[in-house]
Amino acid sequence: MPKILSGVRILEWVQFMNGSAFMLGDLGAEVIHIEDRVKGDASRGISAMWGDSILLPGGRNIVFEGSNRSKKSITLNLKTEKGREVLYRLVANSQVFVHNFRQSVAEKLKADYATLSKYNPKLIYVVASGLGVKGPYKDFRAFDPLTQAMSGLMWIMGDRDDPEPVQVTGAVNDSLGAAMTSYAILAALLAKERLGIGQEVHVSQLGSALMCLVGNQVNNTLWLGHPMARHSRKRARNPLANHYKCSDGKWIMLAEAQSDRFWHEFCEVLNLGEAEQDPRFASALKRRENYAALTDILEKVFDSKARDEWSNIFLKRKVRFAWAPILNLNDVVNHPQAIENGYVIENYNHPTLGKTKVLGYPVSFSKTPVSYDVPAPEFGQHTEEALMEVGGYSWTEVEQMRREEII
Repeated sequence: MPKILSGVRILEWVQFMNGSAFMLGDLGAEVIHIEDRVKGDASRGISAMWGDSILLPGGRNIVFEGSNRSKKSITLNLKTEKGREVLYRLVANSQVFVHNFRQSVAEKLKADYATLSKYNPKLIYVVASGLGVKGPYKDFRAFDPLTQAMSGLMWIMGDRDDPEPVQVTGAVNDSLGAAMTSYAILAALLAKERLGIGQEVHVSQLGSALMCLVGNQVNNTLWLGHPMARHSRKRARNPLANHYKCSDGKWIMLAEAQSDRFWHEFCEVLNLGEAEQDPRFASALKRRENYAALTDILEKVFDSKARDEWSNIFLKRKVRFAWAPILNLNDVVNHPQAIENGYVIENYNHPTLGKTKVLGYPVSFSKTPVSYDVPAPEFGQHTEEALMEVGGYSWTEVEQMRREEII
């Protein structure tokens, strides 16, 4: 069965993760990853992040592997006129071109929208930047930590009583930037289908983070004149929306906004009969006024059992109030909730790791299932194939380009 994006060809001139179209490759698009003919994608050379090794067997690394599955790789020297001529021929036979370089770089190498759209007037040209293509910081080399800083994400993380900003490891804004780039491409493809137009599209990590990661905080600031305070576990006014440490040192999360609705059930399951009858806790308003006393009681109750014991009790009783275990990543990737929904795929056949688990696709389709059968490519693995099949070059021409160090 054809995949959703079968027949769509995307040229991707991207380094690292921001702007990566691997999610569209998962959906069947032909994503051709353009790499420098000598250095390749810079993310191929990463060996550690935040002090931890990310190397895999066979000289691979987690960053490149994770953001380049479902792609082909070609090498191309865009600093030469002949290299750019190859690019233009590929552009003429593609629907999308996406890059995450500074605009000044794209203009210098004549890979800007004004140039490429001459070879394909209906081209969808996507710029995936860090901080946006306008403004005083437009030419910043903006990596994930910088967009965390600029978006306010580092400020809203952490506890209210600790003023130090908190950085999230794992390149969260890079990942979000890749997802929003895919979203932008899909919207532009729909516009092309309906309106018959190509266009230039700008997406950034900063804009994506403001919309998706700190949106409520931003709206609070815009409309009420101030952001919401950082969370404080000790000062949570609704103790049924807080997290608690269990006897094994693991944590459990409550997130019940409708505390009056579920107060009786909550007290019954946790054996809080005395607290339920206490007039200090008789309503959400009363519990808010006396939050410190109730929080102290709940801390002692949750500390009486291990997290998994509480989880089993809640599951067995089929409680309706909102709760979840606070999982570390080892817990998550082995949790049935992630596996049964396909968020983590088991028995993936990796070329160097063998049978392993891999991140799945976050969306499922009943009639056009997503498959994960194309690992990240070797450096330049598909150069000859792409140039001959997409560019229409002969084998002799390809070999000549290799001798001339174009590819």
